[in-house]
Amino acid sequence: IFVRELVSNAADALEKARFVAARGDAIFQADRELKITITPDEETGTLTIEDSGVGMGREALNENLGRIAHSGSKAFLKNLAEGQKGDANLIGQFGVGFYSAFMVAKMVEVTSRSSNAEDQAWKWVSEGAGDYEVEAVEGVAERGTRIVITLKDDAKEFAQKDTIERVIKQYSNFVGFPIFLGEDKVNTVDALWTHSKGS
Repeated sequence: IFVRELVSNAADALEKARFVAARGDAIFQADRELKITITPDEETGTLTIEDSGVGMGREALNENLGRIAHSGSKAFLKNLAEGQKGDANLIGQFGVGFYSAFMVAKMVEVTSRSSNAEDQAWKWVSEGAGDYEVEAVEGVAERGTRIVITLKDDAKEFAQKDTIERVIKQYSNFVGFPIFLGEDKVNTVDALWTHSKGS
C-alpha cells in the first residue's frame, strides 16, 4: 500500500509541474524530464522514491506533512493496521497516503526543492512518534522531492529490487509518467501526451 501511495503522490507532483509548464508559467528547470525513480538498497535498509515534480518549500512541507504531529501517529498506525484487514482502500479514501510510509519506516526523510527558482531546498524528518523537524539544506541542485525511508527490521523486504518491481507492476503500472527502478523503466503504459494525435 505505501509504495502505491507514495508513487501516486509523486505522479501528482509531476502532473502539477507539467500543468504549470504547459500553462506558460515560470518553473525552475522547466526542461527537466518528468519521471519517478525508485532505489531500494538492501545494504542500508532503505527505500528511496524521487520525483522531478513541483517540489515543496518550507511552508508546503509543514502544511502537507506537518499534520503527523497533531494526529498522533501511534493511534493513526493502529487504526490503519486494523482497517487494512477489512478495507484495502482505507488510505486512498482518507487521503493519508504519505503517512502509510510509517507502517514500514523507522524514519522518513523528505528533501524537496520547489519549482520557484528563488527557493532553497528543505528537509523534513520524522520517526513517526508525533513530532518532526524541518531544516534548510544546501547542495540540492534539482527541482523535485526525494523520500528516503529507513525500513523497520520486519520490513526489509522492501529494500529488495524484486519486491519493489512486483509491487509497481501490480499497483502502479498505469501511472502516466515513467517509473525507473534504478536504470530500468518498469511501468509499461506511456503517458497520453507523449503520443502523436494519430496514434
